[in-house]
Amino acid sequence: MASAPRTPVRDHSGVVAPPPLIYFGVLALGLTAGWAAGEPGIGLPLLWRLALGAIFAVPGIMLIVSASHRFQDAGTNVEPWRPSTALVTAGVYRFTRNPIYVGMALVYIGLCIFADSLVAIAWLPAALLIVHHGVIRREERYLEAKFGEAYLAYKGSVRRWV
Repeated sequence: MASAPRTPVRDHSGVVAPPPLIYFGVLALGLTAGWAAGEPGIGLPLLWRLALGAIFAVPGIMLIVSASHRFQDAGTNVEPWRPSTALVTAGVYRFTRNPIYVGMALVYIGLCIFADSLVAIAWLPAALLIVHHGVIRREERYLEAKFGEAYLAYKGSVRRWV
């Protein structure tokens, strides 16, 4: 379902950085830290790591693609630094307000498993905190200002993460 927008003061959410950059930047730091520390890794053979990593990464990619299609169907921008022209509440957005960020976290975990890095997995909370405070909370303020009661009702009925 799409809802007509109100006129905002500024027509973007003012996120601190593109969310994929946040997730993959933290991932790169975690992988580098693990490599520099000589971490022993998860200890699974490559084939097992690929299978286990896919169990996380594939559903994550599916969430990202499904959610992105909902934005396309509604005719609005998926990028949080561009204006939102519709409030998307259908499909995967009935279960979580942030399916793309949930999907990115799942892909992050899958990549850590592929890369055999427990240290990088331990860095995931840093990425989630940055996304929560630097992206999601800013998006929520923007969407509340732009869509008013329609967004507040949606926010009250659907969880932020899962």
